[in-house]
Amino acid sequence: MIQFVTPKPTPEDVADLKKRVKRLTSKAGQMKMDLHDLAEGLPTDYEKLIDEATKTYEIYKELAELKQQLKTWEEQL
Repeated sequence: MIQFVTPKPTPEDVADLKKRVKRLTSKAGQMKMDLHDLAEGLPTDYEKLIDEATKTYEIYKELAELKQQLKTWEEQL
């Protein structure tokens, strides 16, 4: 059985991840507002709705994963 050993994160790694989370949080907020604006304008541009909703979902999913990773890393320090 092969076990992968991941190195312990450094304080610099944690700081970099915090910056990444902050940038992604900002981007996610903007995408959420854009999706809201698109929904308010329905039925105009309805064909863009699924694509924008999917992109917004994906960015929030990535953000949740990064926040969990950050929490784990902070606990390891």
